[in-house]
Amino acid sequence: WKYVTEPDPNLNDRPIYWPRGKVLGGSSSINAMVYVRGHQNDYAEWNAAAPGWGWSDVEPIFRRMEDWDGPAHPGRGTGGPLAVHDVSNDVHPLTRVYLAAAAEAGFPTNPDYNGPEMEGASLYQITTKGGYRASAARCYLAPARRRANLEVRTGAQATRILFGCRRAVGVEYRHKCRIRTARARAEVILSGGAINSPQLLQLSGIGPGKVLQDHGIETLLDAPQVGRNLQDHLGSDNHYVSRVASLNQQLGPLLGKVKVALNYAYNRKGPLSLSLNQGGGFVKLSDQSPGPDLQLYFSPVSYTRAPVGVRPLMSPDPFPGMLMGFNPCKPTSVGHLQIRSPDPFVAPELHPNYLSTDHD
Repeated sequence: WKYVTEPDPNLNDRPIYWPRGKVLGGSSSINAMVYVRGHQNDYAEWNAAAPGWGWSDVEPIFRRMEDWDGPAHPGRGTGGPLAVHDVSNDVHPLTRVYLAAAAEAGFPTNPDYNGPEMEGASLYQITTKGGYRASAARCYLAPARRRANLEVRTGAQATRILFGCRRAVGVEYRHKCRIRTARARAEVILSGGAINSPQLLQLSGIGPGKVLQDHGIETLLDAPQVGRNLQDHLGSDNHYVSRVASLNQQLGPLLGKVKVALNYAYNRKGPLSLSLNQGGGFVKLSDQSPGPDLQLYFSPVSYTRAPVGVRPLMSPDPFPGMLMGFNPCKPTSVGHLQIRSPDPFVAPELHPNYLSTDHD
């Protein structure tokens, strides 16, 4: 969707690029493919607010969901719809150097951060199968496409939810330049993500009354929290020049591009079959923290002059380089979003409110 936030006063009025997947599979079709279950304490917090979402409740679902091709472990699943790939035999040598450096800094290597313990430096597991991205569309939608009770319409955008007696009864959407409706016999499931779901609710008359009134939208339900409690992990990359070759020397030269492309085309192997984030991990900075404070990222490639929000894979720096990044696992800054216009094709205002707490 190429969303861009409003200028953030806590970042010297800098806007931040927020890419979201405008394609079947949503953001699972454009993300970095790193597979992370989450920390057990996160689910304990969820369970306190919504019983039934504790770790003991969701852990069996993760095992049933996974098709893990790494070392067998009773806590990992095989045969599920979501492919999870162990990259141990595929990573660039610099990624092994990263793990050694982390160990020297006091962060032990964790062979499986999705196993019993999450903390430590790791090689990132990724959602791929045979070198192909394992998106939600590929793993869940594609096997169901022949079902008689499923119809998929692409090139369509929901414009508002239809209500009857305060109950959702359908959806209005635009398809091929025409406004159409889909009526529900049972229920309407709204799954547009952290941005599109609250936007569609506000466009439909559910949200902060003042915001809706300002845009001439009838308020069906004054719900001030719709669009509130927006949180994002603000990340930072550090760029380094390396004394030894990185992926820059494979992806930069024309001959290197040809070799990499042929390796992927014929073998589904090499850099094009992996995530840019080959290494990373989860570390605790405070002894008082119940879980990791920071998520780490290591990429054996660098892009010093990349456009905002873009890492041009086949156009890295001309010198050996690498990236090391991090983001807080549990930021406490809270922002909000709201519609900018009653026109559903106008992007909403996104106010991340980054770094607004002393903790962050």
